Amino acid sequence: MVETIGILGGGQLGRMLAVAASRLGLRSHIYEPGAAPAGDVAHSLTTAGYDDARALEAFARSVDLVTYEFENVPAESLDLIEAIVPIRPGRRALAVSQDRVAEKSFLNEIGLTTAPWVAVDGLGDIALTGPAILKTRRLGYDGKGQVRLKPGDDVRAAWKAVAGAPSVLEGFVDFSAEISVIVARGADGQVAAFDPGANVHRDGILRTTTVPCGLPGRITQDAILAAGRIVNGLDYVGVMGVEFFVTAQGLVVNEIAPRVHNSGHWTQAGCAVDQFEQHIRAITGLPLGDGGRHADVVMENLIGDDIDRVPEWLRRPRTQVHLYGKGAARPGRKMGHVNIIQ
Repeated sequence: MVETIGILGGGQLGRMLAVAASRLGLRSHIYEPGAAPAGDVAHSLTTAGYDDARALEAFARSVDLVTYEFENVPAESLDLIEAIVPIRPGRRALAVSQDRVAEKSFLNEIGLTTAPWVAVDGLGDIALTGPAILKTRRLGYDGKGQVRLKPGDDVRAAWKAVAGAPSVLEGFVDFSAEISVIVARGADGQVAAFDPGANVHRDGILRTTTVPCGLPGRITQDAILAAGRIVNGLDYVGVMGVEFFVTAQGLVVNEIAPRVHNSGHWTQAGCAVDQFEQHIRAITGLPLGDGGRHADVVMENLIGDDIDRVPEWLRRPRTQVHLYGKGAARPGRKMGHVNIIQ
């Protein structure tokens, strides 16, 4: 029986996972090398590096299983933990999502469409036939590690901008909308998905998610079925975020995130069981909850100086305010979000 969940990463996702676990009578132990907003709401906090073998071993021995709030945990750290306690979602999902080449290869192998892409291991691999994005294979998020290119641009400057790191070159996708599906899979193979949300990004960072997404049922059903194919193909346990482009030719998978996802925060106001509780249920072997939506919701991220508008949001009716307990606001830093019930 699970009593304590170890969470790798102490940011806002870990914070909300810890709150969800507490509602189910479970304790959380956060492991975070730096500042840890999640530590404010968890039972235990370990502040140590991912290269600290002694701290990692003590952490692993203090919990019944380990999950994570971000996918870039070093493999060596996971090896040490997994020798002591289960990790959910499993290592294969991490290996696939940590490397854009592995991710796109997997998605194509199971019959899903991605943007056209080629692996880039050196400057000579960058051949522009149209607009494209050069993305590092690892560690990029929220628009980081990416350079937009078009024919005639200086590819040497782009290669320098990604520090010569192994990358992928993705062709542009002509899309009419961006949507995401938050999907869960239990250890018994049960799959449950929340309604797809329509996403708006600015400068590579998610600004809003709107549910319902306003697209025809055949498109939303295709997105849910594709998300189910992904989690089944990975024998996944937990919640995953799957981002899609909607095109005239059909759905294109943008990326997968093997964890709870920013675009799923709306579930806190729109569903009886939100994505965070669903993840805790899945990894601990509890029955998955009903992901049905009982309200229309717009989620808006509070980024940087948006935090100054909190008094305004607190006065607004039918609005949930979620603050992450972070320090000083900086441009591009997610400080919280609001869920506006429509």
